[in-house]
Amino acid sequence: MEGVKPLAIVLGPTGSGKSELALAIAECCRGEIVNCDSLQLYRMFDIGTAKVTESERHGIPHHLFDAFNPVHVCTAGEYVRLARPILREITNRGHLPVIAGGTGFYLRALLHGLFAGPERSEELRNRLAGTEQRCPGYLHRALRRFDPTSARRIHPNDANKLIRALEVCVTARTPMTELFEGGRDPLSGFRPLKFGLNPARQDLYRRLDERCRAMWRHGLVEEVRQILARGIPETAKPFESIGYKQALDFVMGRSGETDAIEAMQRDTRRYAKRQLTWFRREPEVFWFSGFGEDPAIQSKVVEALAPHLQVVL
Repeated sequence: MEGVKPLAIVLGPTGSGKSELALAIAECCRGEIVNCDSLQLYRMFDIGTAKVTESERHGIPHHLFDAFNPVHVCTAGEYVRLARPILREITNRGHLPVIAGGTGFYLRALLHGLFAGPERSEELRNRLAGTEQRCPGYLHRALRRFDPTSARRIHPNDANKLIRALEVCVTARTPMTELFEGGRDPLSGFRPLKFGLNPARQDLYRRLDERCRAMWRHGLVEEVRQILARGIPETAKPFESIGYKQALDFVMGRSGETDAIEAMQRDTRRYAKRQLTWFRREPEVFWFSGFGEDPAIQSKVVEALAPHLQVVL
């Protein structure tokens, strides 16, 4: 369609090679990479997020990496407000925006928009989190009363989403489901072309287990110590993430090394499974059974993109 620009999107579970595939696309198609990983937005948190280093970027522009200080809390709405102008700037340069990352909620917000919900209330959120800590399961039980539809959609262990849903219900005095139905602001002017990576489960799990051990060997614990030494509190949002949580527990003496690594591996595998469940609900995805560094997969993706680039760019 005239005036509609192609937008390449690489999605899949952690460890599936999204960064490698995004780089291959960018190198072949005059691309610039836009981060869609909620943790790679933060400075200092590098090893545990598998952030692509400067030397590995091969001179390709990367956007929305290291965008925030770790004490900042970046919401999906803020991510959308930052990312959409960047996509348009890239296309104005005659280049292809390539989105890469595993935060499915951010991607959905970017493409489909967000409902007009209330702003965050840290006081309310802290109260809800405290109640959940004292009475496990409270958040999901409360949401079932206020908004049964959202409660069915959100996993009982996903505290962040449960807190946000209850925050919306209490602050707006309206179930979040009703606000969703009130309309959103979808991305316009782009044709999303989604490429999903779905390696064999056991191959992915073996890779994830080894990657956790490698992160530990290559300085994850020392990175955590350096972050703390720079004045970042252990309550900073990125410390809640898999890998950093376990390394922080080890540094603070709450866990032994072996237990910390095993917990990191277990939680990483579970997270990968949840990511795949989320992304399988994403429509119009070209799925590939393998890892993103596979030259055959890279060639097929570039081949699928070529007709759209010839017409639009």
